[in-house]
Order: sequence, then C-alpha cells, then structure tokens
Amino acid sequence: MPIAFISHADCLLHDVGHDHPEQPGRLNAIQDRLISSGLEFVVMQHDAPMVERSQLERVHDNSYISKIIDEAPAEGILRLDDDTFMMPKTLNAVMRSAGAVVYAVDMVMKKETRIAFCSVRPPGHHAERSRAMGFCYFNNIAVGAAHALEQYGLERVAILDFDVHHGNGTEDIFRDDTRVFFGSSFQHPFYPDTGFVSGSPHIVNIPMAAGTSGIAFQEQIEEKWLPALDAFKPQLVMISAGFDAHIEDDMSHLRLREADYSWVTTKLKAVADKHAEGRIVSVLEGGYAISALGRSAVVHLDALLGS
Repeated sequence: MPIAFISHADCLLHDVGHDHPEQPGRLNAIQDRLISSGLEFVVMQHDAPMVERSQLERVHDNSYISKIIDEAPAEGILRLDDDTFMMPKTLNAVMRSAGAVVYAVDMVMKKETRIAFCSVRPPGHHAERSRAMGFCYFNNIAVGAAHALEQYGLERVAILDFDVHHGNGTEDIFRDDTRVFFGSSFQHPFYPDTGFVSGSPHIVNIPMAAGTSGIAFQEQIEEKWLPALDAFKPQLVMISAGFDAHIEDDMSHLRLREADYSWVTTKLKAVADKHAEGRIVSVLEGGYAISALGRSAVVHLDALLGS
C-alpha cells in the first residue's frame, strides 16, 4: 500500500521575507527530490484540507485561536515573536498544515493507507496551547494526535520528535495526558531551552550536546525511546520529522546524516508494525539546509516504505 503524501499549494504562499530561514523553497526541495528519486510514482499525492476550529480547540485555547485567526493581516507583516510573523497568506498555510495532519489521521484510521507524510509548512511543534513561537502557529501534530484520541477512541498515541529543537509545544499540550507518549531528541543547551527535565514518565526527552554524532544519537534512541515505546504499545505512531540536526544545517550543531534519519525511521516503523498495525503519520517540522532537507526527507519516505 503506497504512502499518502499530503501537501497544498497554500503552504508555499506563506513568505515572511527572503532572509527568514523558514522558506517556501523547503517544500519545493522535497518535491524535487521526490521526483528525481522516483518516489513520486510510489506515493499518493493529496491536497490538504483546512482544519476545523473544533479540531484546533482540542489542543489550543479559544482566545489564542481567535487571536491567530482574527488578527491575521490583510496586508503587511504582523510580528508574534522575534522570529514568528504573519503575512496575508500565512493563515491559509497554517490552516492547511494542521488540516493535513487531521486528514492523514483519518486516512490511516480508515485504512485508506497505513502511512501518511505531511509535507507542510509552517511547522508546528513549538506552538504551545496559547502561544506562537519558533516559526509555529498551531501545533499540527498535536491537533492530529488529539483527533486520533477523540474521533477514533484510541488510548495510546506515540509522538516521536527528532527535530534539533525540543518540541516544547507538544510537551506543553500533552504534559498531563498519559494517553500520549512524547519523545523528543534535541540539542541542549539550545532554543527553546526546554525539555532537559520532564518529570513525567510518558515523556522521554533526549538532550544532546553540540557535536553529537549519528552513532551517539542512535545509541540514545536504542536506550531511551525503544524500550519505553515497547512498554507503551502505541496504537498509532506519529513523527515530528525535523531534519535540522543534519550536519549541513547551520541552524544547529548536531552531526546527523541521511543514514541516521533512515535508521531512526526504520526503528519507529518496526514499533508501528509491532503495536499499531503499521499505522504512522509523519509531519514535517524543521530542516533549513535546502539540499540536505530534500535528501533527508526522501530517505525518511524510503524507510517508511520499507525499501
């Protein structure tokens, strides 16, 4: 069964300036590499729908949702924090990005596919319950996980985040919800300077020092995530797939390569095959070195296919 590849042209229109690292070209790089690798012919491409407000309300405060929607600018730039801005096309991109993950969950749970990848932007894992930050507005993967729990009655959903930055927003949203296992591997100390202490058994953070290699990354995943996931027995595996820990990405100081993303994806796929009937929803987060992002995303997809 092919992977569902979910995206939308609206996600290319969010553009807050050529000097901002979160560029529309990120999605083009993935699409171009998809074509050149031949994977274009083994994925099902789908347009992302708009998320519904009721779906956002499961993870975000009503007043915050209203702020993002009602204050979206008709012209010019609205600054939400030091690196998170809105322009006239941002809101549609934000609504499509969250909607893509809900749609992916629906497809997987209805057995229309076993695996879905959401090639969307802006990313979401820094968005907290009532705060935009780190290029993120709504927490896309959290919206999808909450949908899986409430719409399909799942009791155990795992979210694994291997972005170079801690998924503080996802942790903020699910800190007290033991139905969600959250694992985040990230450089520390580093933005957003959270995650080094969790205090919750269903949250397994892996802070890593600058310069950490792929070998050390793999050892940490083997030691800390995999046994905990085996004990948790997730009914759905969700991945916050950030590729900014790549050695070529100057947004960070970790030293991962394509082979490391292939390795961790294969390990998480094995967890899904064992406990979740193979169900996986993967969602793009970071990755700002354009060539490395395209290559890394495609080896991730290739590993999800099992080839």
